Amino acid sequence: MIIEHIDAQLPGIVTGRHDFRGDQTIVIAKENLLAVVDLLHREGFQFLVDITAVDWPERPNVQGAGGAGRFDVVYHWLNLASQERLRIKVPVADGGSVPSLASQFKTANWFEREVFDMFGISFDGHPDLRRLLTWPDFPGYALRKDFPLDGGDPFCMEGCTAPYNNGERNQEAM
Repeated sequence: MIIEHIDAQLPGIVTGRHDFRGDQTIVIAKENLLAVVDLLHREGFQFLVDITAVDWPERPNVQGAGGAGRFDVVYHWLNLASQERLRIKVPVADGGSVPSLASQFKTANWFEREVFDMFGISFDGHPDLRRLLTWPDFPGYALRKDFPLDGGDPFCMEGCTAPYNNGERNQEAM
């Protein structure tokens, strides 16, 4: 399995792991991301399937060794030859950044822009880090768990005919 190979080639890099029924996950510090990605590429994990993030607002917002950080940036990899999959989680603090993979993997370009747009996580070295799904002056980051459910913009809800408006049931729409 690839997790054991990473441990053998880069000892001490993996800070957490999960392996159940072929679902392999490792947790690494952001400082080690590029070294692990280079090793994965040499071992046949040349398809970056997705990059996303998970918001953990209850976690302490601490970065560095042993620090969890508010977010996990999650990379999904596939080895096309063996069909082996690997998930890499990189904890990052609010306001922190992660090294960009856009120069090595073309698919990373828009994946990183999406994570930036939805969570506000920056990617160091990204060639064009700007919003992808929302407009440039959109207030906030829509997939953070502290983002207001109504969008936080009173103009977005003005004249809304949806059954729920600002958390209250709209009787006229029924």
